[in-house]
Amino acid sequence: MTPKEEIEQLRKELDQHNYNYYVLNQPTISDYDFDQMMYKLQDLEMFYPQYADPNSPTQRVGSDLNQQFQSVPHKYPMLSLANTYNEQEVRDFYARVKDGLEGEDFEICAEMKYDGLSISLTYVDGILTQAVTRGDGVRGDDVTANVRTIKSIPLRLKEGGDYPHEFEIRGEILLPWKNFERLNEERAKNEEPLFANPRNAASGTLKSQSSKVVAQRGLDAYLYYLLGDAIPADSYHYENMSKAADWGFKISQGMKKCKTVDEVLEFIEYWDVERKNLPVATDGIVLKVNSLRQQRHLGYTAKSPRWAIAYKFKAERACTRLNEVTYQVGRTGAVTPVANMDPVLLAGTMVKRASLHNADVMEELDLHIGDMVYVEKGGEIIPKVVGVDKEQRTGDVHKVEFISRCPECGAELVRYEGEAAHYCPNDSHCPPQIKGRIEHFISRKAMNIESLGPETVDDYYQRGLIHDISDLYSLTVADICGFNRNRVKSAQKVVDSIKNSLNVPFERVVFSIGIRFVGETTAKLIARHFKSMDELRNATVEQLLEVDGVGEVIAESVIRYFHDEQNVAIIDKLADSGVQMRLSDDQLEGATDKLSGKSIVISGVFAHHSRDEYKAMIERNGGKNVGSISKKTTFILAGENMGPSKLEKANSLGIPLVSEDEFLAMLEE
Repeated sequence: MTPKEEIEQLRKELDQHNYNYYVLNQPTISDYDFDQMMYKLQDLEMFYPQYADPNSPTQRVGSDLNQQFQSVPHKYPMLSLANTYNEQEVRDFYARVKDGLEGEDFEICAEMKYDGLSISLTYVDGILTQAVTRGDGVRGDDVTANVRTIKSIPLRLKEGGDYPHEFEIRGEILLPWKNFERLNEERAKNEEPLFANPRNAASGTLKSQSSKVVAQRGLDAYLYYLLGDAIPADSYHYENMSKAADWGFKISQGMKKCKTVDEVLEFIEYWDVERKNLPVATDGIVLKVNSLRQQRHLGYTAKSPRWAIAYKFKAERACTRLNEVTYQVGRTGAVTPVANMDPVLLAGTMVKRASLHNADVMEELDLHIGDMVYVEKGGEIIPKVVGVDKEQRTGDVHKVEFISRCPECGAELVRYEGEAAHYCPNDSHCPPQIKGRIEHFISRKAMNIESLGPETVDDYYQRGLIHDISDLYSLTVADICGFNRNRVKSAQKVVDSIKNSLNVPFERVVFSIGIRFVGETTAKLIARHFKSMDELRNATVEQLLEVDGVGEVIAESVIRYFHDEQNVAIIDKLADSGVQMRLSDDQLEGATDKLSGKSIVISGVFAHHSRDEYKAMIERNGGKNVGSISKKTTFILAGENMGPSKLEKANSLGIPLVSEDEFLAMLEE
């Protein structure tokens, strides 16, 4: 067998194993055997680069290279569906179809409505050539590189299939429950904002600038509509999707052809309960006339097809017993009350804990231990207590009062003006805050110290190797290994990664040290304003208030941080270790305040510089990069193929568009 033949054979076998695992959920080989085949293919592709293929299974891991999404037109518009919410509206839809077809017999194909991000996939000769988001229905973003990492989407179809030369298949990109919960657990540990639901997480992931990040998060896809010039005009939707499944696509679960409206309603009733056991989020049922010929006869309104409609489920709610309220202390010292309840099944997962957010929410709910409480996910997939069934309250329950002292260190809690949360002020000696600050310090957006995680930090802390962030730079291989010489290789990785963090720029150092209320963007603005740690530690409240985006709460928090002698000692130790304590000469060179006070959105594709380069220019000249358009936006730096939704919003708010050349001229003035 030639190298080319062996490469092609391995690709074919790995594609089949991916299909077995991610579509059929029926793996036929072990993970180890799969990995060995993948390693072998990677080696062959490295030695024979002339046989490279973007659709090879090895390419599903994604890339760290930043990408810019081009706006492209849809060959066929992607219209939204009209919604119904009750039985009568379903009956009305059925009656309209019957009238529109003038009494002709018809079938309704009922299928799950997955709550994800709409996608259009184009295949030519069985090979994935383009993946485009819905966008505004007329144009969408080309996200092909990211979609290639989704293992349930075939990169090439099975040989010998009866698929057309070219066709389009549409579906939904989703993040399965288990991956969503894992992702939010990681974000919670890093005290990053949680995704409200899997749909938001899937959308944010698919539009990530790094396809490697997309690959790591484990997106899934269900396909639900086939179209193209070569699709037989007299074919049927249900049968077309059955064919698509034979070609290798993952299609909607439990599709059913219904001949009467009562069968449709039975289908809805069944899945309103059974959907709770599905591995992905659903929010309704889609009803489609099965015949493509009849679909064309019924046609479209301005916004949606007359031959299809979406039935939306009511928000899920369950009632269960409140057993206890406990309190968690985050790295910033924020104390969060948590309801501990009898386990209850809600939206596909067993829920036994739900956030109560803060003391005000608890007071509004009038919670008593032993209450029967209503827990809801609905659009906000993170469980929350939304009410109390006071009719079931017995006489022997007692009201829950918010605590006054930290549950970890006993310090008296404080509540800052304008803040809903209570805080433990003992940030230097409260164990969760100490470990949380270390975990924040090593995180990817901060000092990016690889090979360390929460479990490792806890281990080092318990062993007395580290007491604060500055101790990381004193760690040696011998310290980490102890008597276990098998740890030498991994310990060396940790030590090397800590050493590499000495190159992290000053702006991220300011973010990394964990000043309460100072996020990534604020840290960057503060660093560029004061230019060195010495200047920052000696700043007054008035000087801090001069920084764009810094109010009294943040300014006072910075002052408190540097008034703590232990924090000052930590900063001194970090400086002695070689951590960057000032802006680099390159950053200082050419810095101006030409864009001071301006909030700028970047959108489109550019000819002269990359997006990252333009972001750096904006910051170097005192401006602020923002991700979304609002009334506060000063202008939009607009390149080619600017997204249609952003353009529409800019026009509606009267936000000016500045071209690439105009922007560069603005900086040269």
